Amino acid sequence: MTEFTADQMTAVGLEAYRRITAQWGLSAQEAAALVGISEADMVRAHDPHEIISLTEDQTLRLSAVLGIYKALSTYFEDPIACAWMTRTNTGPLFAGAPPVDVAIEGGLPALLEIRCECEGVAMGL
Repeated sequence: MTEFTADQMTAVGLEAYRRITAQWGLSAQEAAALVGISEADMVRAHDPHEIISLTEDQTLRLSAVLGIYKALSTYFEDPIACAWMTRTNTGPLFAGAPPVDVAIEGGLPALLEIRCECEGVAMGL
């Protein structure tokens, strides 16, 4: 069995993240802020020869985004699944703001709360 290094797993996670944020239509600034890294590091992350190290907070944010994406894809069909993060939401967690704005402003705790909300909906709770 092949074992992956932390750097390899980070590279795979960042590539998945890049694809997700592109599907969601996030700007480079929003994509960087959502996981708490600089725009310059986001650009570096797209280069397969660059090694980007993430903090525990950044890794957890990345994981939360992947979970949100999976839950949205499970519950909604496109284009709703792709637009959900950037559309205004009247739910109590969002108070009329787009979920991406709430997640950026609230950091990891907000991302985890959004992930729980999305997973609950996807499971029919």
